[in-house]
Amino acid sequence: MKIVVTGGAGFVGSTLCLQLKAKYPNYQIVAFDNLKRRGSELNLIDFQKNSIDFIHGDIRNNEDLQSLGGFDVLIEASAEPSVTAGLDSDPTYVINNNLYGSINCFNACVKNKAKLIFLSTSRVYPIETIENALYTEEQTKFLFTDNQNITGISSKGISEELSLEGARSFYGTTKLSSELFIHEYAAFYDLKAAVTRFGVIAGPRQMGKTDQGVVTLWMAKHYWNQSLKYIGYGGKGKQVRDLLHVDDLVELIDYQIHNIEKFIGKVYNVGGGLKNSASLQEMTAICEKISGNKIQIDEVAETRTADLRIYITDNSKIENEIGWKPKKSVEDIFRDIYLWIKENEKQLESILK
Repeated sequence: MKIVVTGGAGFVGSTLCLQLKAKYPNYQIVAFDNLKRRGSELNLIDFQKNSIDFIHGDIRNNEDLQSLGGFDVLIEASAEPSVTAGLDSDPTYVINNNLYGSINCFNACVKNKAKLIFLSTSRVYPIETIENALYTEEQTKFLFTDNQNITGISSKGISEELSLEGARSFYGTTKLSSELFIHEYAAFYDLKAAVTRFGVIAGPRQMGKTDQGVVTLWMAKHYWNQSLKYIGYGGKGKQVRDLLHVDDLVELIDYQIHNIEKFIGKVYNVGGGLKNSASLQEMTAICEKISGNKIQIDEVAETRTADLRIYITDNSKIENEIGWKPKKSVEDIFRDIYLWIKENEKQLESILK
């Protein structure tokens, strides 16, 4: 089998390439990436060591995709991942990359009669709807309540039942638009696709930034004894996200590749779930415990554009229908990131510090 991973030198893409190659040494794994994100070039060494083919290309360019030749599966993991992309400046890049680029990938799949594994996002759900949900304020975090007047939100989190009406960011809209195009390609071109709306994905190999990769950023700042900020919602660090270890994501995508028929025509929310959720305050406590360092954290009361007080994935549908559930805990995630930084400190210092 020949598997192409677009965004192959990114965090999720590189992890997929390396783990799939390790599990299926006879498969040809191709990482396709434009190397735009700083730090992605470091993965090329690992690709060479592990017999993973690398093609320097851009999904916005059809000629680049044609250079791949034939393939059996395309994993579309190449998105501009920042929720804030295009919100305070021209959104052309995020639209071209996440929508038009994805459509080029769909066309390449049709041409090669290949399966598509599409990594969508929890950010397809409207910001205002989620922000208006009922919640309680605990000592260290905010939590959704059960007595909601909105279908699709409960104490378990956000399910696929939540309405998609409303604004969600250019990032979220491009991903939702791509989902809609997949329905058309499936109906009229018989494209076999698995679509998954992932929440926050975290783990080793992520070059963390404030707008994308906050889990790695949090551990890196503790590792190198640098300050952080709790931004928004009063500046107390009570906003919550559920965290999915990238290894759990790989396990699901491996299953999707080999059982695509179970996912055709369906969309699943996938994340760490309530059990694997944490507030920024709680993330700080975990980082202090693992790193042994206590750092300065300033408080900024003003909330950033497009931020969410709470996002927790309700995994009920995929757990009930497919039997998948995350195995790794929040503490596992932070410990694995800490060990990765420690083992690669010299390489990562200029990027994460």
